[in-house]
Amino acid sequence: MSGRGKTAGSGKARAKAKTRSSRAGLQFPVGRIHRLLRRGNYAERVGAGAPVYLGAVLEYLSAEILELAGNAARDNKKTRIIPRHLQLAIRNDEELNKLLSGVTIAQGGVLPNIQAILLPKKTAEGGAVQTPRETTGGAGSSKKKPTEKGSSGKAADKA
Repeated sequence: MSGRGKTAGSGKARAKAKTRSSRAGLQFPVGRIHRLLRRGNYAERVGAGAPVYLGAVLEYLSAEILELAGNAARDNKKTRIIPRHLQLAIRNDEELNKLLSGVTIAQGGVLPNIQAILLPKKTAEGGAVQTPRETTGGAGSSKKKPTEKGSSGKAADKA
């Protein structure tokens, strides 16, 4: 025999294979990212550190979005993250919103927003809500407009 190949009891035992993801301490697959970078025609050559760095960036962004979405789910008293929670998490964060401004999330809905002018006005005393009275003001209207206290015709004559 030529001494090639695996034979029982000869030489050192081969060390257990360790993935590049585990070496880098990542959850994202470094080998798969490397393969996709090579086959994607992004560049003629891809360095060994590029997929590790890209995997770390993707993992960080995913963790950030998932943490905010988990907080949104907890605020809504839910234990499962749904697309609505992702949408709320991204749109309420200034930097993520800027990064993902061109992204549409299916079933995400929109942020709740009511224009300030549409909200009822609050008075200074007591905080009671005051709604403006609707008057028709037409020619057939016999309703008089309510006058304010202290602004009667007699008080105006004395001044």
